[in-house]
Amino acid sequence: MKWQDAVARRGEAAIEGRDRKPAPKAEICPGVNRAVLGRRADRVRRRGRPPVQRRRSHSGGSRPVQRIWLSLVFALAVCGVAASQAAAGTTVIFVAGAPGEEIYASNLVRQATLWSNACQQAGAQLVSVGLGESGAVGDRAVLEETLAAQAREGTDPLWLVLAGHGTFDGQAARFNLRGPDLTPGDLAAWLEPFHRPLVLINAASASAPFMNRLSGTNRVVITATRSGHEQNYARFGDYLAATFTDPAADLDKDGQASLLEAFLSASARVAEFYKDEGRLATEHALIEDTGDGLGTPADWFRGVRAVKRPASGAVPDGARAHQIHLIPSAAELALPAEVRARRDALELAVFRLRETKSGRPEEEYLRELEQLLLELARLLDEAEHRP
Repeated sequence: MKWQDAVARRGEAAIEGRDRKPAPKAEICPGVNRAVLGRRADRVRRRGRPPVQRRRSHSGGSRPVQRIWLSLVFALAVCGVAASQAAAGTTVIFVAGAPGEEIYASNLVRQATLWSNACQQAGAQLVSVGLGESGAVGDRAVLEETLAAQAREGTDPLWLVLAGHGTFDGQAARFNLRGPDLTPGDLAAWLEPFHRPLVLINAASASAPFMNRLSGTNRVVITATRSGHEQNYARFGDYLAATFTDPAADLDKDGQASLLEAFLSASARVAEFYKDEGRLATEHALIEDTGDGLGTPADWFRGVRAVKRPASGAVPDGARAHQIHLIPSAAELALPAEVRARRDALELAVFRLRETKSGRPEEEYLRELEQLLLELARLLDEAEHRP
């Protein structure tokens, strides 16, 4: 299937059997509509030059808990081993925190199963921590060893997912594990040697302080809360784990759910839960992919583009996260790796350029935009017509 055909598809979405309004029309990359570029590519072949795109501005547990844990060990240990050629380098490390009460253990089991299913569908390798018997060294040491064994270089993302409970004493945040807890400083030190793309998801309560310590170049950081003081059980992780295999999470209907779309879909489900229950929301997830450590909440987005920004004028988040897919579409997989990398770089350049529009002369802005769009259209046209 051509990527233009995948982009063009539209449909109605339903979640948990309840009809929902169609998601707002969105661009595949904030600022870049690949369907439009497909038509521009045709013009490249006929006339050799596309017109300028003019857009409107805009610790241990009970025996039942242990039995639940052990029931997953074998299945999760073997899932994702037979990785496909397309996603052979993608690894997801799923860390189950100390479960505590049995009801929370069941939720973690469900999340682990959903991540297992997603990794199997993606052909990605899944490595689990915290699901077997608790060893003498504790899960913190196991996680450190697991990260040390991962490749530090490459173009395929390394995903780290923390699911469970967190605490915050007003100064320091911790992710609760069997044995010693995990701190933002621990992870920051262990991840420092990595230069490959990193997706870091802390779906626990009181997770926000992890964002500032872990953000950086070529990283996407997601936390379930916007503050360390949001310490009630966070449901964000339950919903996020389900989004990657849910067609309704594909907001722009391009045949794949990006990390940004998964974040937005899960956040919408969380808000829906509290509204239906008539309760005050005690969690507000954030996403950060610019390296500034600030983060952006889901309600700042319209479609897949952030339409609000902080008073500081910081660059909005979301563009890079929208280029990352745990389960890529067939059209995405058909693009050679070097083409995808160059396309992503050009789309980010368009995104950054659009953010400077209001402070630049229009002619200069349109000239630079035309150059970027021309190169992008030609790149995709050449990729489509490769023998």
